[in-house]
Amino acid sequence: MSRLDWQQATVTAIRPETPRVKTFTLALPAFTPHLAGQHYDLRLTAEGGYQAERSYSVASPPEQTGEIELTVELIADGEVSGYLFEGVAVGDLLAVRGPIGGYFVWPGAAGAAPLLLVGGGSGVVPLMAMLRHRQRVGLRVPALLLLVVRTPEDAIYHAELEAMAQADPAFTLVLSYTRQAPAGWAGYQRRPDAPMLAEVLARLPPSPQCYVCGPTGLVETVANTLQASGLPPTAILTERFGPTGR
Repeated sequence: MSRLDWQQATVTAIRPETPRVKTFTLALPAFTPHLAGQHYDLRLTAEGGYQAERSYSVASPPEQTGEIELTVELIADGEVSGYLFEGVAVGDLLAVRGPIGGYFVWPGAAGAAPLLLVGGGSGVVPLMAMLRHRQRVGLRVPALLLLVVRTPEDAIYHAELEAMAQADPAFTLVLSYTRQAPAGWAGYQRRPDAPMLAEVLARLPPSPQCYVCGPTGLVETVANTLQASGLPPTAILTERFGPTGR
């Protein structure tokens, strides 16, 4: 079976991440190992034959075999995300195909360059797969995640990321809130800009490999600023989505 053939995956778990984000665990009859950063296509078919497809990044690490986790944000008027949130239960079947994508991936290996990850909102999903992969294989390559969210309740995987940072001195979690910060917050409260990114880069060894994922405006700003700071374009990989998400 080709990875581009559709297969019927079984929903084995549904986990709320935030009020507008859920993670769906899907058991695959024909599992193909993925690379951290790849995605799956998901297809819904209505009774009348109408079909809708969306692509969702895999949140689980490659080491989690036999199943994948897709973290989905509920989009206003989103026909696919809306159905997943309201109409899908454990035990249901969903048509998926993948893994897909070979550009925005982090293979992760001993001796890899330092890792700078910048995620805006649900753009953290493929980055989380990279961090989970790094953790599973015991890599201690220096890594930093700059997570940009509107409010505290929008921070996907926050508890897991905090625990990861506390347990691993080589991993740093940096948060920036663009609308409302927690009470007493002394960290960043704005969208990424040149001073912020310069401070973040200073916390990593030189010549990091950068992965940036999120809304188009954020991704373009971060990528252009990193390049202006002296990083080569080949060291900055991006993945973006528009106002309605993917």
